[in-house]
Amino acid sequence: MSDTTRITVRGEQDYDVLIGRGLVADVVAAIPPAVRRVAVVHPGTRPLDAQRIADAVRAAGAEPLLLPVPDGEDAKNAEVAAFCWAELGRAGFTRSDAVVGVGGGATTDLAGFVAATWLRGVRLVQVPTTLLGMVDAAVGGKTGINTAEGKNLVGSFYPPAAVVCDLESLSTLPAVDLAAGLAEVVKVGFTSDPVILDLVESGPASALDPESDVLGELVTRAVRVKADVVSADLRESQPGGLGREVLNYGHTFAHAVELVERYRWRHGHAVSVGLVYVASLARLAGRLSAQDRARHVDVLHSLGLPTSYPDGRFPELLDAMRIDKKARGDQLRFVVLDGIGRPGLLEGPDPALLTAAYAAVAKESS
Repeated sequence: MSDTTRITVRGEQDYDVLIGRGLVADVVAAIPPAVRRVAVVHPGTRPLDAQRIADAVRAAGAEPLLLPVPDGEDAKNAEVAAFCWAELGRAGFTRSDAVVGVGGGATTDLAGFVAATWLRGVRLVQVPTTLLGMVDAAVGGKTGINTAEGKNLVGSFYPPAAVVCDLESLSTLPAVDLAAGLAEVVKVGFTSDPVILDLVESGPASALDPESDVLGELVTRAVRVKADVVSADLRESQPGGLGREVLNYGHTFAHAVELVERYRWRHGHAVSVGLVYVASLARLAGRLSAQDRARHVDVLHSLGLPTSYPDGRFPELLDAMRIDKKARGDQLRFVVLDGIGRPGLLEGPDPALLTAAYAAVAKESS
């Protein structure tokens, strides 16, 4: 995949997602010449990508401010956001300056929240450097931080000026994180683009190869699905139908796992188990065939992703699911499938079904 692909996300403010290799110049191009200061929010454990962007920003005549933050979900809390605000204040950041988020999904979520809240909003450019960030977190305009009570409970919708997905950054990504990111790719394969499933099934090794054209196509397909969904339902408020909620396939259970595990699980691993849980739930509810449920397990297994969760923890998980953002009052609602590429809603399922689906997920590990 040598050419740069440009996918436009429509909304209150349209923006482009660029996918290609060697795109540092495109990051700088998304920052207007009038910008004098650019805060580069990045994980302190991986400074090289941020330093390259900072050097390019300086060469273009602006002053970069490197803001190292903790890695992963440890960055997504009020204390780290307050650190960023304090640094922006000390540097004299004005409304005409910009924030660039460089890193995984947690980093871009935090950077977006900081940009959305500083002076009620400054220009934001997202540069996801993980597969998960590219296909999920950085696209869609959602920003947020976690609280002790749950994930992403504090946040805002704030579209970036651009999202730049430089596939070269995937070459330095640990293999376990690359595989975890593919859980979100597979998710949209099941809900919206079955060609994704065909590509993975025909060559899991190519899907896991950061240099392969197959992985580039998977990223492009996943981003295009998300861009189409977000363009049609910017703020999860589309009346009738699923709208943006389709992107939550597998996530009600996944977010519960993350909370119960105190975010020690990778998001993609939790999503993988969440996909098997909701496929089991749909199967038990008579909505999904046994063959399609088995396909979930097979595709995820082929990528080395987990498909089970230990038995005996369902009361904790159920409590966590009840405070998930997708619940309505006390009524749980799940995005389910009526077949591959045919998503729908299951609202207020019988508690016995919820328990039986959990038993099916726990059985996977036996």
